[in-house]
Amino acid sequence: MRVLITGATGLIGSKLTGLCREKGIQVNYLTTSKSKIKKEADYKGFYWDPGSGEIEKECIDGVQAIIHLAGAGIAEPWTNSYKRTIIRSRTETAALLLNTLKNNHHQVENFISASAIGVYPDSLEKLYFEDEKSIADNFVGEVVKKWEAAADKFETVGLDVAKIRVGLVLAEEGGMLEKVKKPISLNMGAALGSGKQWQSWIHIEDLAGIFLFALENHLVGVYNAVAPNPVTNKELTKLLAKQMNKTLWLPNVPKIALKTLLGEMSQIVLSSQLVSCKKIESVGYSFKYKNISRALEDLA
Repeated sequence: MRVLITGATGLIGSKLTGLCREKGIQVNYLTTSKSKIKKEADYKGFYWDPGSGEIEKECIDGVQAIIHLAGAGIAEPWTNSYKRTIIRSRTETAALLLNTLKNNHHQVENFISASAIGVYPDSLEKLYFEDEKSIADNFVGEVVKKWEAAADKFETVGLDVAKIRVGLVLAEEGGMLEKVKKPISLNMGAALGSGKQWQSWIHIEDLAGIFLFALENHLVGVYNAVAPNPVTNKELTKLLAKQMNKTLWLPNVPKIALKTLLGEMSQIVLSSQLVSCKKIESVGYSFKYKNISRALEDLA
């Protein structure tokens, strides 16, 4: 099997690429940096420039599936121009892939797109499943709505579509863990807002594992990629501090302070999504990291 991966050199993509190659799955990948292009038998890079619509159409040669992970990070200041970049980096890239399929002979059968649990409305009590119809009334909700709509368009060319709604990613480098650990390491750690907001997390190994599982099992539809046991922001902060042998002595960071400091972007750390993983488990995926303590120990 050969798969085309966008965002292959990023946090999730690099882990997934490694898993694919271990399994004997050949990887084509798209990059905007010509210096990152390699031409190995099982790992071939191709150039694209979504802004200008440029793409090496040979990227789809021999490919049976596309995994779309490309997208600008959301943990940057949300200026109006950057907000447009966040959306375009997900939707315009998908549109370029779709046009490439429309205009060239190919063997692609399914399209697997990253998405995000930020689509679910903020709630301290409701448990969210994939069939939830309501969408968060904020910028992240808008992003995910357009992101998933771009993925759905691949059905118009006969592809099966899967959308993987990613939770808060725990990894050694990058992801949310790196940002949470920094103030704790300086003895300045504290829960954010009320600290009661749910954080539906996932270990990077399980996240890459779910994308690989979706590829190998030709999954169709929406799946939440979160571990079975979400924690509150307060619980996560306490566990991290304990693991790092640091003391939490500061009071919670007030919501108003976070809104003043981060502006609209404060919704990332203040929103609460209690999300179920039952659907991905029901089709056969088995989590390696089910509990936050074990996940943190592995990433120490």
